[in-house]
Amino acid sequence: MEQFLYLSDLYDFYGALLTEKQQQCLHLHLYDDFSLSEIGEELGISRQAVYDNIHRAEKAMKSYDKKLGLVARYQRERDELQAIDRSIAGLRTAENGAAIDGIRERLSPLLGRMKEVE
Repeated sequence: MEQFLYLSDLYDFYGALLTEKQQQCLHLHLYDDFSLSEIGEELGISRQAVYDNIHRAEKAMKSYDKKLGLVARYQRERDELQAIDRSIAGLRTAENGAAIDGIRERLSPLLGRMKEVE
């Protein structure tokens, strides 16, 4: 599961740098949960060609990330924002509840989720 999330993050950051065929294969694999055979049928290519496209795309994206470090930076920033959100939640009292809820609502999109404020 962790590898899948990492690959999804790589695709979000570097997918536009891939060939069109690599983008199609990865999108169907990651977001539509297609098997390699199903992707091959959808795109009119062999299962082996799908595997090769996904493997090359993953290798290219890892190379980009090794040089640029965007995924690791994104994950560090997200972890820090989650810690800040938890700290802010701990400061909530009856008197400042509305202000705290407002701050947490502003943080929510940065954390990549919509959430109910406690």
